[in-house]
Amino acid sequence: MTVHIVKLCVGIDSIEHLTRFQEGRRAQFEALGLPAENVHRTRHRPRRDGDVLDGGSLYWIIKGFIRVRQTIIRLDHLHDDDGGKRCGLVLGPDLVRTELRARRPHQGWRYFEAKDAPPDLPAHMQAGEWNPDSHDGPPPEMAAELRALGLL
Repeated sequence: MTVHIVKLCVGIDSIEHLTRFQEGRRAQFEALGLPAENVHRTRHRPRRDGDVLDGGSLYWIIKGFIRVRQTIIRLDHLHDDDGGKRCGLVLGPDLVRTELRARRPHQGWRYFEAKDAPPDLPAHMQAGEWNPDSHDGPPPEMAAELRALGLL
């Protein structure tokens, strides 16, 4: 049964900022002769690793909303400078925009059942630009607030 992970994207203000950050990190890895992958380090390995690796994604909370997700490809065993064990969430290269979903901040990561995950935005909205003439409804942040109030 697929399970996702939801995590606060600390220090990132937008999806574009996350994109630039990950591109820079991949370039650093490549310069060191390492595979140019998106690896997010965590302290603990998910106990439900089989469910996470069964098509799970990492849903990023940016500025109080789940905005984007990345597929979790694998979980690597890592070590820090002090010899402590860590887990590397190896993420797919694509940032898939999702329907905005308000989410309170929390420490660490949480499991996120597939039934609770926000749907992906349609392909024509993946670029992230809202066009008021497109008749796609209100801007994404306004739609999320209306949804939270039960008005949409």
